[in-house]
Amino acid sequence: MYIEQIYTGCLAQGAYYIESEGEAAVIDPLRETAPYLDRATARNAQIKYIFETHFHADFVSGHLDLAKESGAQIIYGPEAETAYEKHLAKDGEEFSLGKLKIRVLHTPGHTPESTTYLLIDEQGKEHAIFTGDTLFIGDVGRPDLAQKKGSLTKEDLAGWLFDSLRNKIMPLPDDVIVYPAHGAGSACGKNMSSETWSTLGQQKETNYALRANMTRDEFIAEVTDGLLPPPQYFAKNAKLNKQGYEAINEVMERGARPLPPAAFETVANEHGALLLDVRSKEEFVRGFVPNSIFIGLDGSFAPWVGALIQDLRQPILIIAPEGREEETVTRLARVGYDNALGYLEGGFAAWQAAGYQVDQIETIGIDEFVNLRKDNGELPVLDVRKPNEWEAEHLEESQNLPLDFINAHMHEIDRDQAYYLHCRSGYRSTVAASILQARGFEGLVNVQANFANFNPQGLPTTTFVCPSTGAEN
Repeated sequence: MYIEQIYTGCLAQGAYYIESEGEAAVIDPLRETAPYLDRATARNAQIKYIFETHFHADFVSGHLDLAKESGAQIIYGPEAETAYEKHLAKDGEEFSLGKLKIRVLHTPGHTPESTTYLLIDEQGKEHAIFTGDTLFIGDVGRPDLAQKKGSLTKEDLAGWLFDSLRNKIMPLPDDVIVYPAHGAGSACGKNMSSETWSTLGQQKETNYALRANMTRDEFIAEVTDGLLPPPQYFAKNAKLNKQGYEAINEVMERGARPLPPAAFETVANEHGALLLDVRSKEEFVRGFVPNSIFIGLDGSFAPWVGALIQDLRQPILIIAPEGREEETVTRLARVGYDNALGYLEGGFAAWQAAGYQVDQIETIGIDEFVNLRKDNGELPVLDVRKPNEWEAEHLEESQNLPLDFINAHMHEIDRDQAYYLHCRSGYRSTVAASILQARGFEGLVNVQANFANFNPQGLPTTTFVCPSTGAEN
């Protein structure tokens, strides 16, 4: 028996490769097929099954391309209606994989079709569960992401999730290994651990949602409390996973196309393309192609793309560090942005060398910000962190404009006002400044500083206090 977790940090996502006696299965694959095909080839194995735990919302799964290239059968659990051929498994159905068996446990709650796969080893022992978004390490899947189906509510789904956990998962042996689809950083849960696997026994001791004597009503209240609106691309990715999508090879051929500066400019104008600069925030603020949007590859790239670019079919042109152009196209495709039309050949340096116009964002550090405030009093500040971060502590004069929802709330800020933007580290503030500047806002100053350094400088901050308990939230 061979099990490998293939973890992708940008998406905080875990796919799984399982093998026995030359037969392999892949659970929840990403869009690109090479990692799975290469493993099977290297180990002289044949991929027999592709198991999907549910219709993923935060990424486009690679099940269709992988099935076509490997000949494997796509397996979903009950309630999964698709526009393509697959095997719709029954609850309790078992699949043979060499000397192993994989048993289907229908565990609705995160979504109606959510399914957990129980791996039974060569000796017939229950060895591991692949829980998808049903059970995370330290958390459970949010119950508000399912595509609307009649009058189904998040409270209904939370109730189903309670039943699934208590009736299907918690009765399993404590030494069963828990392999989830996501870890910390994913928006599919609220409070996931940075650990990427655990045992069921450990989760019974530490996971709030599995605590003993928890009532169904308590579970529903706790699981649905404090849920932020999901990123706008979630429903769109779930639809792609359900209905199908363009082959990844075609997406790569179109997107990984080098364009010299003149051709880059022509394609941008002809197609109304969004110019996406994925370099570091330090490089971007020093100079960029006018009207470019910054979303750095070395941050949470794919989730930010999905949160901020409204249309999956938006034509995109890429400005990337040399050697990372194909990586950018791949990572866009992982979240369904398949319409990249090419990249700036030679990168930003080639644009400069050709004599084209260059734009900049005024950027300062913490010391300069503090001195400006001493000289001028309170400054107009936009804090682009999440609402819970802002509530925990913020500069007194700041206005919260969460980057996640900047497109919907841009009308709330004054176009004629100069603003100082900050976040926790400078990444999100640079993204926000690039978006606002491309939309015609002027006088923006980006404060690239660690928020923890604001308070040591003696700047007045406000801490939100929970009125019911007096405890800091």
